[in-house]
Amino acid sequence: MIDVTAEDHARIAQAIADAERSTAGEIFCVLAPEVCDDRETPLIWAAGAALLAPALALLAGLRPAMLTALFGGWNIGHAAAHDAAIFSALATYVALQAVVFVAVALAVSIPPLRRALTPPGAKAAAVRRAALEQFLAQGLHLTRERTGVLIFAALAERRAEVIADEGVYVLASKRVWGGVVADLVAGLKRGHVADGFVAAIARAGAVLAEHAPPRPGDPRNELPDNLTVLPPRP
Repeated sequence: MIDVTAEDHARIAQAIADAERSTAGEIFCVLAPEVCDDRETPLIWAAGAALLAPALALLAGLRPAMLTALFGGWNIGHAAAHDAAIFSALATYVALQAVVFVAVALAVSIPPLRRALTPPGAKAAAVRRAALEQFLAQGLHLTRERTGVLIFAALAERRAEVIADEGVYVLASKRVWGGVVADLVAGLKRGHVADGFVAAIARAGAVLAEHAPPRPGDPRNELPDNLTVLPPRP
């Protein structure tokens, strides 16, 4: 987990204040330790592995009679008793499936492995959803000219989002907003939270200064100039 120091908070707050001097827009920054609810990932992988276990065993050459012998059964010498052998083999398959399910579920429950095996699409959707929730919760959609910009990073998912309100989003190209994300991610990859946010704030501020210049005689700041760090997921 990346540590955010008091100095980092001060640098980010100062960067926001500096950027907003040249614009009527508002910039708000949020850092989340983790947003993706991936508690179902171990169960999904465990179920898949358990379902595939019998097929893989058969492909590997393991046969019902072999399973019966492997676990201490007797070879059946007359046809009338074959049903019992088949039942014994199926019971063994079920037991193996249960063992595979539990083993895989426990292994994938290890947080780093669980995160690595969570589908990228699920992570992207979760981060996007969390960013939109913060955009609304922090009131960026309520700025007077709809020029609020949210800069959001999720550490565990290693993803970032920038959401600009309708008053400014359409005025700049997607490449411009992509550059804000790239600046943020570059700093986070190096483990420097403040560097990433400060660079992203500066770029977003330049966009806002061009498309939402300051209003003379109106120094009011609509949103706090600070980094909001969300609590860890329970």
